[in-house]
Amino acid sequence: MSAKYYILYNPHAGNGMSEATAKSLKYEDSEIVAMTEIGSYADFFADKSEASIVICGGDGTLNRFVNAIEGIPHGDVYYMASGSGNDFLRDLDVSEQEEPILINKYIENLPICEVNGKKIKVLNGVGYGIDGYCCLVGDQMKEQKVEKINYTAIAIKGLFGKYKTCGGSITVDGECHRYKRIWLASGMNGHYYGGGMMPCPAQDRLNGKKILSSCAWHDSGKLLTLIFFPSFFKGEHIKRKKYVDVRAGKKITVEFDSPRPLQIDGETIDGVTKYSIYYN
Repeated sequence: MSAKYYILYNPHAGNGMSEATAKSLKYEDSEIVAMTEIGSYADFFADKSEASIVICGGDGTLNRFVNAIEGIPHGDVYYMASGSGNDFLRDLDVSEQEEPILINKYIENLPICEVNGKKIKVLNGVGYGIDGYCCLVGDQMKEQKVEKINYTAIAIKGLFGKYKTCGGSITVDGECHRYKRIWLASGMNGHYYGGGMMPCPAQDRLNGKKILSSCAWHDSGKLLTLIFFPSFFKGEHIKRKKYVDVRAGKKITVEFDSPRPLQIDGETIDGVTKYSIYYN
């Protein structure tokens, strides 16, 4: 392995703090590169396939990176979290990061989300429904230069009128389940998304069997939904079996009766009626 390190940072991650994080890393032989300046990863890695790469950013940064390097030879990839949610780091049970973590084994074989005719690798999970709505509103606030975005506050406002539920179906390994009102329909590779929400507490990203997990939160009224919303951050929502269904399988397909926002590792796609998550 080459002793050369290329430190790639996302200037938009972590409220602009990723550059400072990148510059704080000390290597004898290194080069710092803004990811926004990389036009083609194939060209970038053409003479760096043996070099070590350090990624500074959040979950969305990692998602874009693993999708961009599909099929491109590369060396060791390290990660230094500097995003706002950092759910990937949380899933690795790391509370305070002192140095970059080697992540090759976590990014070499990722599931695919098929949505709107595109296939996108999934690092943590897919959120569809009110969590996608929260990401969409957050994106709009970022465009308006809002400095501090409270996603919990967005969710609460959504629960009380801004977000409208609809009916839909969730199919896991060919077994279809129909619901009248769906608040959330996630497809998970890891434990966490949404800044600490834990839709599928038993999901293991390294389970070795290509098993994914689905969480359906459905048919609860607005007040009850608000009351037990915090339980998603502790994984205790799974006790409310009348309103929450968690299933495991190799292919999960979710279809809503009308379009709703979807998020993949915090990256928003609006106007979605159907998605599938599976391994190739």
